[in-house]
Amino acid sequence: MAQASREERKKKVIEVLNQARAMELQAIYQYMNQHYNLDSMDYGELAKNIKLIAIDEMRHAESFAERIKELGGEPTSEMAGRVEKGQPVEKIYPSDSKAEEDAIEAYNQFLRVCMDNGDSITAKLFETIIDEEQKHLNYFDNVNDHLERLGPAYLAKIAGTSASTGPSTKGFVIGGGE
Repeated sequence: MAQASREERKKKVIEVLNQARAMELQAIYQYMNQHYNLDSMDYGELAKNIKLIAIDEMRHAESFAERIKELGGEPTSEMAGRVEKGQPVEKIYPSDSKAEEDAIEAYNQFLRVCMDNGDSITAKLFETIIDEEQKHLNYFDNVNDHLERLGPAYLAKIAGTSASTGPSTKGFVIGGGE
């Protein structure tokens, strides 16, 4: 069996990078929509953290786009799915946990595609982003656990907290929100 050409291997890596970028773009819009809704509901601390996670996702989308360009491809501007609007707070965190779990699973598969096609640089990029997605998943699971165990008492504690991210918008992982 003949080995795929370098161009064919690059094309496979670009394809998974664009799939990942589309997932990140969808996450950005979803999380920003949730940020606005949580802020409107006066759950500032929750809104702030989701905004910071959205900023992490923006960084991921840009990292994927930069790597796609390095490989000679064209970054997608399409989202992988639609944005769920108007979610009640109790639905946000299980939904976001599932999205992060799905991303981690997909990115692990994409990492294998990169390795199978001789691209350890892109594989390392996926490893880094998988680590950050795991931190997001841990946060979403933690909030969801609090909501399930404490319900209205937890939300009452959060109500009226600041949604300000301050002068820095480094994101959740880089900004130390974990």
